[in-house]
Amino acid sequence: MMRPSMRKTDQIRPVSMETGVNKWAEGSCLIKMGGTQVLCTASVEMNQPLWKRIQNKTGGWVTAEYSMLPRANGTRKGRETLMKDHRSAEISRLIGRAMRSVVDMEKLGRHTITIDCDVIQADGGTRCAAVTGGYVALVLAVRWLIDAGRIRENPIRDYVAAISAGLWNGELILDLDYDEDCVAEMDSNFVVSGDGKFIEIQATGEQHPFDRDQIEQLMDMATDGCKKLIELQKQVLE
Repeated sequence: MMRPSMRKTDQIRPVSMETGVNKWAEGSCLIKMGGTQVLCTASVEMNQPLWKRIQNKTGGWVTAEYSMLPRANGTRKGRETLMKDHRSAEISRLIGRAMRSVVDMEKLGRHTITIDCDVIQADGGTRCAAVTGGYVALVLAVRWLIDAGRIRENPIRDYVAAISAGLWNGELILDLDYDEDCVAEMDSNFVVSGDGKFIEIQATGEQHPFDRDQIEQLMDMATDGCKKLIELQKQVLE
């Protein structure tokens, strides 16, 4: 069956990443994946988080916050509801884990970088767009630290990107948009490093269990999809 967007099963949506979209943030990126748009900013604090200071830990920290603007979806969601959204908290932790997996905290020094990912418009795959765009913002913030003479070495060891994949109408497909995601038989998200290794895999059988062969096929599709996203990151960061 033809996908609603007329894409091939392994085809990602049109993607663009624009940097320098926030003049105050040390790093910023507006990422668009199809109809999904996420504004990612990286803010640098010149000290460690409080918990590290209390425990007398060395090195810095990278954390993240994810949220959706009230009219990111078809129906407006109130700001108070958004603040209590457990889904946003879970995605925030996912983004933070993804970034920390490729950062040497000792080389980062006694600095804290917070990645804020605000969904302007949601059309599926918002957490994956946030990871991919958030990484670009992180790199720019680290470059700012180096240019400012705050750190000597680049603490970032590799690239990071993320993409969704799933089972829709009996077919395995890559980069689900909302029309596909809301009725998918299986939904999964993959966070992949520049060397093709997996940082995180989230997979759920929405309508029925899935087998090992299906998840392995989706892993292959996600690896190829993230490779394309990382090539775009490299172009943007040149």
